[in-house]
Amino acid sequence: MTEGRRRTAGRPATGKSSGGHSQSLVRGLNLLERLAGSPGGLALSEIAEQSELAPSTTHRLLQALQSQGYVTQDNELGVWKIDVKTFRIGNSFLEARDFVGTSRPFLRRLTNQTGETANLGVREGSTAVFLAQSESPQMMRMITRLGSRAPLHASGVGKALMAWLPDDELERILEERGLARVTNNTLHDPVALRESMAQIREQGYACDREEHAVGLHCVAACIHDEHGTPLAAISVSGPVARIPEARLLELGELVRDAASDITAQLGGRVPAPDEIPA
Repeated sequence: MTEGRRRTAGRPATGKSSGGHSQSLVRGLNLLERLAGSPGGLALSEIAEQSELAPSTTHRLLQALQSQGYVTQDNELGVWKIDVKTFRIGNSFLEARDFVGTSRPFLRRLTNQTGETANLGVREGSTAVFLAQSESPQMMRMITRLGSRAPLHASGVGKALMAWLPDDELERILEERGLARVTNNTLHDPVALRESMAQIREQGYACDREEHAVGLHCVAACIHDEHGTPLAAISVSGPVARIPEARLLELGELVRDAASDITAQLGGRVPAPDEIPA
């Protein structure tokens, strides 16, 4: 045997080994996902069935994850659960996420799609505060000064955030701030406002029909965190001449989809229309 052939023969079978390790890694991550979706834990047989793996393979993978601190077994209940190390990794992601930076490409995408200004805002008390903007190229356009505020009940971003607040928080805001009119179109009746909130949750976006500024229409949708609670909201705004009533549905769906994409990138979840996060 030549020296060259000896070297070749002496190499480990990296292709096969790498493939086997990759498959085990994917399977292990799949098990973590299953357990993450079941806070109460899962029995070995349930994990194996959901993952479509043999119980022996499932048990071997769980033991490997357990040795590294990613999962733990509750011997009393006989179930497997997520352990502290997985929790710490999840927390580090939540601490590092930058929803403003994550949202910027989506704001630019919305401006390219619609030709209008796109904004990002958050709730602070009973007001919406605007933090980022993608400006429309149109000569006549909506411009919001970053850091400026708008009442929750009288703005698209504000209503998109307000719609997902717990009932006690909504009542507190109404008691403290009321529903002052900003324009003649501002919702100022609590019953009408609550009906509007239900509609926003159902369709996934809010509409501001000259409620904050005469001659301006806006559609907005909420970005949610991992608990489904409101994290921020994005909007598209422009003059009524370019955003008539007939165009609100089209823009609302675009904004809703963008907000859903941002929510997914941030590790959040969009709650069901009848689910008000605590």
